[in-house]
Amino acid sequence: MDSADIQRAIATYGYLALFVGTFLEGEVFFILGGVAARQGLLDPFLMALAALAGAFAGDNLFFFLGRFQGARLLARPWRLGRKVVAARCLVRRHAVPLMLLSRFLYGLRMLVPLACGTAGVPPWRFALLNLASALGWTLCFSCLGYFGGGWIVARLGAVKGLQMLAIALPALVGLGILATRLAQRRFRDH
Repeated sequence: MDSADIQRAIATYGYLALFVGTFLEGEVFFILGGVAARQGLLDPFLMALAALAGAFAGDNLFFFLGRFQGARLLARPWRLGRKVVAARCLVRRHAVPLMLLSRFLYGLRMLVPLACGTAGVPPWRFALLNLASALGWTLCFSCLGYFGGGWIVARLGAVKGLQMLAIALPALVGLGILATRLAQRRFRDH
């Protein structure tokens, strides 16, 4: 695949990929979207709007999943269920700051909306706080991708930079996850 094919694919499917990627988790997709916007392949405003919409929709889906299926989910003896129970206790004490910051705290993106749904947070309240959090997250990561990614790409060349970021960012996220899990095990064992 040559650079023209990559650029056409990004221009054609970039907004959809951003929506789906940010619906599920998102930072890596969002940063790559910012790099593509910096290269002129995506409109920066539409890129940020697609990411905002995906993140907002994803969190609301998990909220309503917790609201309507929470009892069934928590009754199952699985690891996520135990985490949702613990998060629900935190939500009951610190709902507003937790809802506003959960998007920025690794590992809580899906957990907090599920916990909010099971804790009985009113849907209108969750939606407003989720929107405020998603707006802040959108501003942070769109700037990081647009300016930071643009800096990297300018030094590596457009296609080589996109390929490098597509490999490096997931690798860094994976290393971060691995380090977090190793640290959790170490603290759990002591």
